[in-house]
Amino acid sequence: MPDLTAALAANRAAVDDMIGVVERTRHPWNEPRAPGKWSPAQVVEHVAMALEENGKVAAGKPSKIPTLPFFIRPVVRIFFNRIVRTGNFPKAKTNAAMTPDHGPTSASDARARLLGALAKLEHECRALETSGRSVNSGAFGVVSVEDFVRFNELHVRHHTKQIPIAL
Repeated sequence: MPDLTAALAANRAAVDDMIGVVERTRHPWNEPRAPGKWSPAQVVEHVAMALEENGKVAAGKPSKIPTLPFFIRPVVRIFFNRIVRTGNFPKAKTNAAMTPDHGPTSASDARARLLGALAKLEHECRALETSGRSVNSGAFGVVSVEDFVRFNELHVRHHTKQIPIAL
């Protein structure tokens, strides 16, 4: 199991990779890549929202991430563990609260949005590490901070693949 510093570095690298793709995309920023799909701006906003909301989860604050009934969490935890173990993030639909209507207006705004959201998650995860506590997720139950950060990294990488670099 990686330590938190390594997990945070990998998550930051994933965000940096997304920023690099955003800066190279030639696809129209606010145009969905296909019917029923998100625009590059919406993909970035969804990822930024997820980083911020997961920072709230780590801090034990209310979040837009759904809280599932306690008896369903062990089932969802199986999927969480598989994602963290295999590195494969499955196709899935997000909840309505995490579905962006729009996103940052430009690549430079996307950079600032992503880095700001990442900083919030990193801060809360470091605070958890200092206190010796785990993440108490309303979706997965209690998970290690390192696994929680790894899950976020994989989520960022999953969505980076959805941003077309060229038309």
